[in-house]
Amino acid sequence: MSENFKFSLEKLLEIRVEKEEESKRNFTKTQREKQKTEEKLNELKGNYDKYNGIKKGETLIYQKIKKNYLFALDKGINETEKELITKAKELEIRRSDLVKKQIDRKTVDILKERQLIEFNKEEDRKEQLFIDELALYAYMRKH
Repeated sequence: MSENFKFSLEKLLEIRVEKEEESKRNFTKTQREKQKTEEKLNELKGNYDKYNGIKKGETLIYQKIKKNYLFALDKGINETEKELITKAKELEIRRSDLVKKQIDRKTVDILKERQLIEFNKEEDRKEQLFIDELALYAYMRKH
């Protein structure tokens, strides 16, 4: 019945689906980048905690090297925290873009569904008229 249905905005629907898929890919990519940044931050903090403090038997030169390393780690932690904030903001932008694209696609999808329902109703009406006409002819031939 609905094999003859042609949706006039099919190309628009395809474009919106494509844009939604692209937005999903961008969102996923940004989410992975944010996770990598979080992992990097956790690793830097773990190294900082591991080497922080003075242990018995450490030489002065080793303590000086360790102090420089801890300073570099602290600087790296600060930069990574800033990067993480940036990634979180970017992820929020990507999320809102994805939601907007989904709404756009669903709008056209709903239009397509409504047109299909109307098409099916019209086809059913035509079929019923045809059946009524056949029944009327059969009745007229009988009498």
